[in-house]
Amino acid sequence: MALPTIILPGYMAGAIAYQNLQTSLQKLGIDTTIVPLRWQDWIPTLGGRSVTPILRAIDATVQQVLQQSGAAQVNLVGHSAGGWLARIYLGEKPYCIHPTDTEACVWNARSLVNTLVTLGTPHTSLERWTRRNLDFVNQTYPGAFYSDVRYVCVAGKAIFGQRRPGSWLAYSSYKLTCGQGDCWGDGITPIPAAHLEGADNRIVEGATHSPKAGRIWYGSPGLLEQWAKELQG
Repeated sequence: MALPTIILPGYMAGAIAYQNLQTSLQKLGIDTTIVPLRWQDWIPTLGGRSVTPILRAIDATVQQVLQQSGAAQVNLVGHSAGGWLARIYLGEKPYCIHPTDTEACVWNARSLVNTLVTLGTPHTSLERWTRRNLDFVNQTYPGAFYSDVRYVCVAGKAIFGQRRPGSWLAYSSYKLTCGQGDCWGDGITPIPAAHLEGADNRIVEGATHSPKAGRIWYGSPGLLEQWAKELQG
């Protein structure tokens, strides 16, 4: 039987953007809950500030799902920034790298998580506003850090970054993320940044980054099934 699954929204995204993904996973027999974020809940994290408010919301959702389902563990699906936020949430080291982090800031949730699926997550970045948080993640929990958690890292291969109209945004985003603009990715996250050493790394052809109407992304029919089977038990 499939464990309950929790969707972690991406940066500046609210839960509403993932309702179609939730429905699609439920049709596959996967009981799915979305961390109930609104886009404005991300405002306190702007400029590379602490992501503790988001981590609190993740933990509250995990605890609620465990209590209601009676399950001992959950699976996490982290889209974009949700993927590296999950890596902090799994860990036992204090996330106290900002002046506002006055509490213990330790979630140590690895025993509560069976599988972490990341979708288009920029696990690395050269952008100065995100470096503080991501450097903490990658220096404290490098790669697929916990052997008792399964890491499935999914990258989209949809847009090749080039310095010309139509692919300039992808080029700029890729270069800011991994230092190379002329490579493949989902239009925001380049493939090299979406994978982790030691993880089950996947490439999904045609997947663009965000769940926008009229665009094919990780949760679209035909693409969803390529990674969702890892949640079915």
